[in-house]
Amino acid sequence: MIERHGIESIPQAERSASVLDYLRIAWGGCNSLATAVLGAFPIIFGLSFWQGLAATVLGVLAGALLLAPMSVFGALNGTNNAVSSSAHFGVVGRIVGSLLSLLTAVCFYSISVWSSGDAVVGAAHRLLGSGTTDSAHAVAYGFFALAVLAVSVYGFGLMLWVNKVAVIAASLLFLVGFAVLAPGFDAAYAGAGLRWGGAGFWPAFVGSLLVVMANPISFGAFLGDWTRYLPSRTPRRRLMGATVLSQVLSLMPFGFGLMSTCIIAQRAPAFLEQVDYMGGMLAIAPQAFVVPLLALAVLSGMSTGTTSLYGTGLDFSSVLPRFSRVQATLFIGSIAVALIYVGRFAFNLVDAITTVVSLIVVMTTPWMVVMMMGFVFRRGYYLPEAMQVFNRGQRGGPYWFFRGWNIAGMSAWVVSALLALLAVNIPGHFTGWLGALAGGVDVSLLVAIVLPALLYPLLLRYFPEPAGIYGPLGPRWIRAIDAPIARIVAGPAGHAARHAVRQS
Repeated sequence: MIERHGIESIPQAERSASVLDYLRIAWGGCNSLATAVLGAFPIIFGLSFWQGLAATVLGVLAGALLLAPMSVFGALNGTNNAVSSSAHFGVVGRIVGSLLSLLTAVCFYSISVWSSGDAVVGAAHRLLGSGTTDSAHAVAYGFFALAVLAVSVYGFGLMLWVNKVAVIAASLLFLVGFAVLAPGFDAAYAGAGLRWGGAGFWPAFVGSLLVVMANPISFGAFLGDWTRYLPSRTPRRRLMGATVLSQVLSLMPFGFGLMSTCIIAQRAPAFLEQVDYMGGMLAIAPQAFVVPLLALAVLSGMSTGTTSLYGTGLDFSSVLPRFSRVQATLFIGSIAVALIYVGRFAFNLVDAITTVVSLIVVMTTPWMVVMMMGFVFRRGYYLPEAMQVFNRGQRGGPYWFFRGWNIAGMSAWVVSALLALLAVNIPGHFTGWLGALAGGVDVSLLVAIVLPALLYPLLLRYFPEPAGIYGPLGPRWIRAIDAPIARIVAGPAGHAARHAVRQS
């Protein structure tokens, strides 16, 4: 049965998912060849195996700890994180979260389709001699893109089932891959010969760290899509623990990508120069591993692709009032499919990936920091029904603030994201106007974390919020004002009617 729930808060009686279900989806979303592709970048940037491993482990752990608190909003409010952000950005300002989820979904959906499609074409060529033409790639991309879109349209239940199967099967296949490639692996691989802390090391190391951290941070806008089906009484520590565990488990595909890229760099360096990870992987893979690699491509591609696309369709059913969840998923999915073909055949793929994942980190991190600090200031007190004002075509309510925008939250995000973006410095790929300020070292992540943490409470001092939104215990560490809450009224003519038809 196709999922009927859209962005409205899930009733408590229908929240039947468990923390284990959530773990499977979160783990399945990153247990894929798409993650292995990201794991290749430390070697592509010139690091040695041990330097790349250090950047990978540090990036995964730091990203997991930053991500973990974002898991509590879905169970608490029964809706996704973009809608929950209404409490801190305003019921209209919550579209920031929707746009971030769209950017992230298209990026990781594309990486998933590209990596899986390339694996299928390459494997078919190894086994059948069918060729590796652009037409073959186009057909493979279309198959994966449409299969993922179908699962996303069907909804949460099928996505959960796919991940239950795929996460275990993909893990076993990765273990087989480690065993098969181990004889040809040399942990002493030196990369470009960069010395720890020496010239050129920090730009490459921090650039690798950013790419790795993009994977866990990319889930920041999505966690509520899956935790909204958990009961509100679910312990927050268990949610955050499951989130951290899901990302720690992603060290398996990251490690596979790192290890296999070292072998590719030594045996088939031409593929590394072209940044063709799957081509290089197939070039070094023993014949016996081609079929398992094909299975891994299919399973992991479905898992990662569905977790990326499902939430964006769900969220845009509220941003685009004319569309139901199914219609919004089809609309966004169609746009994403078109971008997959344009990105693969018209642009430099590695430049596109590194640039977009950098955008994801520096734009999503400040949004997450504002959300987490707001949670602390509010003592975890929220009014889920008030978050639905914009979605229902209404105006007013506790989270209306200034014409639907929260000045403090929006200003903290805009300033922090903009300055962090300008500070990005990934050598040879993307450098912002302020990228050279730290001697070539990328400090964008530091800016993205520290700046909103300083700005948001400062701005709340000058733009205090009504005391009524903080609950009976009042705000923590900041002040509020005794101001009336705007009455909820009907919005533009026809909007509410379209919403009613959409939900029927």
